[in-house]
Amino acid sequence: MSQQNVQIKVYGSEHPCPSCLHSPSSKETFEWLKAALTRKYPNQSITINYIDIEQPPFENDPYVASIQNGDIFYPAVVINDVLVGEGNPQLKTIFAELEKMGYISK
Repeated sequence: MSQQNVQIKVYGSEHPCPSCLHSPSSKETFEWLKAALTRKYPNQSITINYIDIEQPPFENDPYVASIQNGDIFYPAVVINDVLVGEGNPQLKTIFAELEKMGYISK
């Protein structure tokens, strides 16, 4: 089992991403991901936070700037400062990144 505490951030906005109009909202993606991680990796230390790109403070966060500049689609999922999904993030990719870090699925 992993001994580290992974930091996952879901970046998003109340407003849908212009390129992702038919996808779930950023908040829905955050809630869905949180539930999926809790089921898949029970009793393993994972911290997941939602970052609203329109509500400071984001303290010069490079991902917020990249989203606001249109370089990254939101919702964007970042694990320990590595972008692992954007627009419509895929669980398979997120799970694979966590398992590379030593997390063991249920």
